[in-house]
Amino acid sequence: MDAIDYAEKASEIFVLSDSFIRIKELIDDEASTIDDIADVILLDPALSGTILKLANSSFFNYPGKIDTISKAVLVLGITEVYNLVIAYFTTKAFKSITASEEFLEAFWEQSVDCALMIKYLGFQLNVPNAERLFILGLLHNLGELVIQQFQSEKVEQINQLSTKELPWHKQKEVLGFTFADCTGELLKLWQLPYSLIEPIRFQDDADFEHCTLETKLLYMAKRMMLINRQCKSHVQSDVLSDEKMEELDIKHDIITSANNFCDMERLGILAVLNPSAAMIY
Repeated sequence: MDAIDYAEKASEIFVLSDSFIRIKELIDDEASTIDDIADVILLDPALSGTILKLANSSFFNYPGKIDTISKAVLVLGITEVYNLVIAYFTTKAFKSITASEEFLEAFWEQSVDCALMIKYLGFQLNVPNAERLFILGLLHNLGELVIQQFQSEKVEQINQLSTKELPWHKQKEVLGFTFADCTGELLKLWQLPYSLIEPIRFQDDADFEHCTLETKLLYMAKRMMLINRQCKSHVQSDVLSDEKMEELDIKHDIITSANNFCDMERLGILAVLNPSAAMIY
């Protein structure tokens, strides 16, 4: 089986709901109004609650109170609310996965950290609407959940890294493709925007010449997260080289600040998107 085969099997199990499809249709329809989108979101109380909690969190740092979905769409913008909708339905889709609680806690912690890292980098580098980058980090490794569902023993083998092995190289060795490849195929089957699929699919590409800025930022954020997690015992420069940091003008003090940002924001995001993982803090 290749990445496409796994993604096709996963898309039959991990399905985005009808509500998501309807919201996507409205957002893609230029004739839709903010109220049209808000009305469909309001049909799902759990989704509405999640969006309002995140919109009022320190993550967005909006100075006033956002107390209606219409206001959330107006203040945050359609793209950002759409990203929150994707985040909600993605975590919901994988609720049925066959995996231990410990595995899932670690997975979502790493995903949220990567999401916070890329958002922080975006702000530091003055990228417009840097909040939109969060969804790239959150979804970047869904392929691991897909393989976990069908061949958990391979995930266990992949995650037993020596200090000389890098995760994406080990994935290629064991599977013949990377988790990023599988994630990209799943997001394509889910018909998510290409602007999300491309950076996620090419997140392990070290050749920056033809990469988008979003792809480069995800490359950096993922490795910054791994240095704190799966690659703690690795030589840091083996995971993230000074050369790549220089290409984006990222200093070591930015990495330190990004880690502090994660420590401050992680619990709040986990509490909304994956409450069970937040319980360990």
